[in-house]
Amino acid sequence: MHLFRSVAVSALVAVAVASPLGVPHSVHEKRSEAATGWARRDVLDRRAILPMKIGLAQSNVDQGWNWLKEVSVPTSSKYGQHWSAKDIAEAFAPSNETVDAAKNWLTMAGISESRIKQSQGLNWLEFDATVDEAEELLKTKYHVYEHEATGQPHVACDEYSIPTHLKEHIDLVYPTVHFDAKIKSRDDGVELEKRDGNFGHGRGPRGPGGGPWGGPGGGWRMPYHHRPTNDLANCDVHITPDCLRALYRFPVNYRANPKNSFGIVEYTPEAYVPSDLDLFFANFSQRSIGERPIFDSIDGGVNQQTNMSFNFNGESDLDLEYSMTLVYPQPVTLYQVGDLVEGASFNNFLDAIDASYCSYDGGDDPTQDAKYPDPYGGYQGPENCGGFAATKLISTSYAYNEADLTPFYEQRQCHEYMKLGMMGVSVLYSSGDYGVAGNGGQCITSPVGAVNATYNNGTSGRFNPSFPGTCPYITSVGATQVKNNTNIVTALATGTQPEEACETVIYSGGGFSNVFPLPEYQANAVHHWFADYPPPYGPDRFNNSQQTRGLPDMSANGANYVIAIDGNFSLVYGTSASTPTTGSILTLINQARLDKGKSSIGFINPVIYAHPEILNDITEGGNQGCGTPGFESAPGWDPVTGLGTPNYPKMLKLWVDELN
Repeated sequence: MHLFRSVAVSALVAVAVASPLGVPHSVHEKRSEAATGWARRDVLDRRAILPMKIGLAQSNVDQGWNWLKEVSVPTSSKYGQHWSAKDIAEAFAPSNETVDAAKNWLTMAGISESRIKQSQGLNWLEFDATVDEAEELLKTKYHVYEHEATGQPHVACDEYSIPTHLKEHIDLVYPTVHFDAKIKSRDDGVELEKRDGNFGHGRGPRGPGGGPWGGPGGGWRMPYHHRPTNDLANCDVHITPDCLRALYRFPVNYRANPKNSFGIVEYTPEAYVPSDLDLFFANFSQRSIGERPIFDSIDGGVNQQTNMSFNFNGESDLDLEYSMTLVYPQPVTLYQVGDLVEGASFNNFLDAIDASYCSYDGGDDPTQDAKYPDPYGGYQGPENCGGFAATKLISTSYAYNEADLTPFYEQRQCHEYMKLGMMGVSVLYSSGDYGVAGNGGQCITSPVGAVNATYNNGTSGRFNPSFPGTCPYITSVGATQVKNNTNIVTALATGTQPEEACETVIYSGGGFSNVFPLPEYQANAVHHWFADYPPPYGPDRFNNSQQTRGLPDMSANGANYVIAIDGNFSLVYGTSASTPTTGSILTLINQARLDKGKSSIGFINPVIYAHPEILNDITEGGNQGCGTPGFESAPGWDPVTGLGTPNYPKMLKLWVDELN
């Protein structure tokens, strides 16, 4: 599979323009619409100095899939022979030709070499430029934008150009068309819509442009006034750890392998409450009382205990209560990312677990990723660049709309997930809670291919897939529920499928990318779905080309989770409940492989698509949104629940007994 540029350029404009030096330029990135939530104000003050960053293209990116395939495809003779970080850094280092070409462009434009800083890995170039210099260099015009809700100023342009001969050498230039993509804290003043009559009002975090971002499923909550119980007869109305063990046939764990590890990612100010963990453990995992996660503080991350409400504690409590219970005594690592002032982005987390990513493809974007030391008075230490080990499995319950970010930005980040897979790390992301709609139920109204899309309230418009869920190198996890009035013990004993796609409070996120091509491992499944169960929508609703990445890949239960939160019990819903549950099961598979001296499972998608029989096929339920019924579950893969839910005995047999 040739990596992404061929698809992504459809969202860009390549118009040749002439420069004073006679060198032809082409538009590299362009925003077709104003970024949602931002208003253009004034032309940028000519006295301003812009901190410019030129992201250099990496070598061998087009070989990345082949290398990942060697260690991830079950029939490969090199399956499980994962790469070291050193091997990967050397394989993707930029060429001398790329570095020299970019430097020559800058010096020819009057940026003296003494002004240009170069990373140790030669992956990015940085220099300060006057507004006049930057506008002449990029054939653009900068403006000051103001955030309509917060008044925050931001510098950006509508489009920019680079010399045509450099398009294969340069991935990104900052600051240009990109807008804020930091992980924002939850906003208690924002009320999410009700999904059904049983739903208590929840609160959602804010995201790019101040709109709802892919908040955790823990953001969907309703009161729970019953005494917690492990009675399996009631799993259709409340889910407990024992319900999950029964559904997916995995046992209570009694040991840990020191080579194994499981990481949960949270973004400050989201924080767990120690007393909530113990309240949950007292009812569902008494062996775990007093246990706490391994705490990795990234860029000033703190487990704050000042803001104590569901909106600040719900996601972290949910993730840790279930993951720590299901894998105990295996320790769980909590990656707490970002300080209380600035917060952080996915890129800030990736920087911390891989030093090479700090400078990869131009490094972080100061307009999108948090900058440390925090210029706003928070964490004053240096930005974490490496120093934290990547766990064997990483579970993240946050996401953006794919249309919020530029294709080049998403490609850059997706390449890092590819590298993690090559190193034997499994990366899971939740697929979203609004069916075919985006965060907050938003649907796309801007033209096909527009960057920084405009949205409506979700009653019409085009489907809005999530990112990183559309990245081909992560495993996207959707949500199911136990069917109403179903006793799972009876159902499982009689061979009846007790689950269907989640349609209680939330709808499993699913659909098709507008950026990333159809990965090789998924092609047959997607083509069969289109052939056998064609949806009643055309290209005006979603990308039906059958040539782009589909999501989710698999699912797990995401409804009626009992959690302890702020001293009481509540029920929560969402794909961010199903994601750490899936991660816990896969962590137990890793343990079994490591016990036998084998490698971790790494990037699992090629295995599960080649062996869908290790999952429980879900064939009922849909994921409505954008004024439509959405897609429908069907035999085999579908864009509602993927390939299905875990079947631990079958997974264990394949990964431990049959694969290298």
